[in-house]
Amino acid sequence: MNKRDICSYDYEELKEEMARIGEPPFRSRQIYEWLHVKLADDFQDMTNLSKKLREKLDGEYEIARVQMTERQISKTDPTEKFLFELWDGNMIESVLMKYPYGNSVCISSQAGCRMGCRFCASTIGGLNRNLTPSEMLRQIYQIQRLTGERVSNVVVMGTGEPLDNYDNFVRFIRMVSDEHGLHISQRSITASTCGIVPNIHRLASEGLQITLALSLHGATQEKRRQLMPVADKYHLEEVLEACDAYFRKTGRRVTFEYSLVAGVNDQPEDIRELTAILKERNCHMNLIPVNPVKERNYKKPNSKNALVFKNKLEKNGINVTIRRERGSDIDGACGQLRRRYAAANVRRNR
Repeated sequence: MNKRDICSYDYEELKEEMARIGEPPFRSRQIYEWLHVKLADDFQDMTNLSKKLREKLDGEYEIARVQMTERQISKTDPTEKFLFELWDGNMIESVLMKYPYGNSVCISSQAGCRMGCRFCASTIGGLNRNLTPSEMLRQIYQIQRLTGERVSNVVVMGTGEPLDNYDNFVRFIRMVSDEHGLHISQRSITASTCGIVPNIHRLASEGLQITLALSLHGATQEKRRQLMPVADKYHLEEVLEACDAYFRKTGRRVTFEYSLVAGVNDQPEDIRELTAILKERNCHMNLIPVNPVKERNYKKPNSKNALVFKNKLEKNGINVTIRRERGSDIDGACGQLRRRYAAANVRRNR
């Protein structure tokens, strides 16, 4: 991609770009609307621009390709999964989940992931590269184009660690919530992190109103280290202090994500340890029965044990829910569809 990525310019930057190439200010409004409201993916679709201007734009800029290669539609619930190919051949995935209150899209922030969480398919194969702001935006745009339905909630919880792609991620948040674009409320945006402490503190000072979700998965430093290599760099105590700082600065309650792994972190001592670190915090806990990945040897607890775990935490004063399973008949878990596609390519190339 040698041309400049026009979809990664925010509104003010696009105005400056159009001035640089000799276009009047109203052109930037038209072009921004085509890109971020009408969701055009070709300059030739911008019919209220002159042919000469469309050719000029096509010569200097590119609308970075995010092209659907596979779409899975669940037969058990209103969930769809999309596999997208980027301009350089990297593959990413996104999930659309339909709820009575609106449509939620879970997007990827990186092609691959280097966090190495033991139970996650996204991290198998490591990190290929960061996504640009436009590649994050255009996952949402393509899903709106393909389904004809508006997205009202965004979760940055697909493949990748958003705080490992910090600058592009923050720019994405500002653009997706900007009044000139989709204008999705920041309070309807959630971002999940493994716990990159310095960037949690940075995010707390950005003036954003998004929900921060910490991937906790273990209530002690030792348990966390078993499941999450990032714990070797950031101790649980400093991760929790960073979450407290986020709450103090933003007023936004932190969500703690906890993947329940049978026989690993679903025991009575885990309930006691979780209670000890969360009871005095203004937070919400989201229990996620782990999705088994064939390359890993982790198993999902049965629904009865998960419910017992939840109920005991609630009795101990923790605000907790069990995430409702969506897309169980398709590649619903993070990284599964992308991983299956990569494995199939390896087999074909042998």
